[in-house]
Amino acid sequence: MTRPSHPPARRQDLVEHRFGHRIADPYRWLEQADSAETRTWLAAQEALCRAALEELPGRDRLRVRMEELLSVGVTGPPVWRGTRQFFMRRLPGQEHAVLHVVDPDGTERVLLDPMTLDPTGRTVLDAWHPDQEGRRVAYQVSTGGDDGSLLYVLDVTSGALLDGPIARCWRSSVAWLPGGESFYYVRRLPAHAVPAGEERYHRRVHLHRVGADPDTEDRLVFGDGGPRTASYTAGISADARRLVVTRSVGAVRRNDVWVADLTRHGGEEPEFVPVQTGIDAHTSVAFGPRGLLFLHTDHEAPRGRLAVLDLDDPAAQGTPAPSAWKELLPEDPQARLEHFTVLDDPSLDRALLLVVRSRHAVCEITVHDLETGTQLDAIATPGLGTVGEIRSRGHEAWFTYTDPFTPVTVFRWDARDRTTSVWASPPGQRATPAAGTVGTMRRITCASADGTPIRVTVLAPHGEPREPRPAILYGYGGFGLSPTPVYNPEVVAWVEAGGVYAVAHVRGGGEEGAQWHRAGARAGKQRSVDDFQAAAQALCDAGWTSPRQLVAGGESNGGLLAGAALTQRPELYRAALLGAPVLDLVRYERFGLGASWTTEYGSATVPEELGWLLGYSPYHHVTEAGDYPAVLLTVSEGDAVVDPLHARKMCAALQHAAGPVPAEDGRGLTLLRVESGVGHGARAMSRIAALSVDQLSFAAWQSGLFGQGHPYGQ
Repeated sequence: MTRPSHPPARRQDLVEHRFGHRIADPYRWLEQADSAETRTWLAAQEALCRAALEELPGRDRLRVRMEELLSVGVTGPPVWRGTRQFFMRRLPGQEHAVLHVVDPDGTERVLLDPMTLDPTGRTVLDAWHPDQEGRRVAYQVSTGGDDGSLLYVLDVTSGALLDGPIARCWRSSVAWLPGGESFYYVRRLPAHAVPAGEERYHRRVHLHRVGADPDTEDRLVFGDGGPRTASYTAGISADARRLVVTRSVGAVRRNDVWVADLTRHGGEEPEFVPVQTGIDAHTSVAFGPRGLLFLHTDHEAPRGRLAVLDLDDPAAQGTPAPSAWKELLPEDPQARLEHFTVLDDPSLDRALLLVVRSRHAVCEITVHDLETGTQLDAIATPGLGTVGEIRSRGHEAWFTYTDPFTPVTVFRWDARDRTTSVWASPPGQRATPAAGTVGTMRRITCASADGTPIRVTVLAPHGEPREPRPAILYGYGGFGLSPTPVYNPEVVAWVEAGGVYAVAHVRGGGEEGAQWHRAGARAGKQRSVDDFQAAAQALCDAGWTSPRQLVAGGESNGGLLAGAALTQRPELYRAALLGAPVLDLVRYERFGLGASWTTEYGSATVPEELGWLLGYSPYHHVTEAGDYPAVLLTVSEGDAVVDPLHARKMCAALQHAAGPVPAEDGRGLTLLRVESGVGHGARAMSRIAALSVDQLSFAAWQSGLFGQGHPYGQ
């Protein structure tokens, strides 16, 4: 390929002195996305990126294969309301998944197609919530990455729009009252009612009547005067007697829980009783039969346990603190409780509880007696993978299964005869390789810098590694979230082509429970980086790959992880893929949703915490003398979660370190790919394919995957 050169970027002599630290910020001007200087610089970066990527070998064949693998489609498990069932499905060739409904007579039809709403493909169906009778659906959409999210109400029978748009409903739960005339939901306050710069915060729980003016007629029921970064969920019992509200402040893995008896004070002015407040624990709740409230909690159980509270018991009429909860399923010391569902049908000889646990990121399903928690049975899954959702109705349960080489399949389990059957196969499964033909999944363990065992999932072609291969090492390590073994067309394409794809299960994630998360958060965030470095070194030491063939990868918080890894040990990596990354840890709080992440990272306004942040902030660790890997930064113009300014500033810093002309072999080259019309997450299939081709072809070029003699390199 033509030897590329980095566009120039003005360096400011801008230094701040904070709490005894000297902090240089030479590219602060790139925080201004709309300035003429930034736009000129971005145009030059776009020209460099496209010229460099489009010359890479193997792109055309890779694009064809990615489109084939993405065309497999997906079907979700059914949600039953009344006599109707609702589910999502994306067929081969469709840009977005479509909401379907099955009527009482068995007729299946499309209810909501995002491409019908917006043929450009920029509009995403964020969420949908049928009412209890299955007659109406509240749904939320966003366009071009907008985090406002508009809420509408649709009549299921006629397709008529009954309500909306109601703005500022991003990530809102919807709890319908019987009859489908009203629902509780979460909405942000209008911009004029909050301080400047805080428009993305200040959520409240409201009661809305379908067709009413949300700005003048909605009833505020919870959250008035609460913390600005608080987020809420609302849920209602099947008999509509009780309303439950949970609140989390910022991105912390802890919350508070309240419940209200709607028969006592009515739905417009519910009186809430605390169930869990002021405790360092995260508890999700679900209503069960006969007045039961199930509490999935990590209180005194880092890997999670299941407790139950009988709301009809007179003892629960006061303030039912955790000491009053009855433990149903104790913590498993080796497996994390993921989710559960209840089967309580007259045709069964006893009510059952189905439980999904994750044992070192691999899921299992067990069957328990609902009254005692005693395990009665286990439901086999097809392999070492992930059970993503489990839903029930009467004597039936549906769950999804997937693993890195297996697309999502929906299974049905019948509690009467304990049989499992396929309910929905991937619509385009013929596009995927036969099971077991692509490669194998293995688990290896290495020791981090402090001796902590770190598990690494290795996906590779069949056979032992006879020689090091090009490899991608992916990690996340934040907010208690865990990378799980799920079908990933990028992984299939990479392993098919002869590469190794590994996932490091580092601290900061949730693989081993709440303590695992806490160990890699705030003052411990460097542990996440140490764990990732240990995984990279282990892959090299075991012969899976080598530093000249290894690519570090991560997205969002994972972009921070990989960014810190490449700046701390650049010699260990040939290249890096940083997607929507957080990279300036001194100023992150000022942009996007950064103010809600201080519980995860710490705040630069606190002396001790600024020291933590400066210890690993990737942007501040780029030095002019550094010999850094090649880096591809990918961001979305409309990202309202992680501001693209992080990638812009990091790009300029890395390009300055490498000089105007990177090494002849491409090491030190930094590219910035900016995508318009999308946000932080969901996007159309064609956009996913285009992004994957750019990332994989860059990784293949740098690691030598499509080298001499490789079919893709011809």
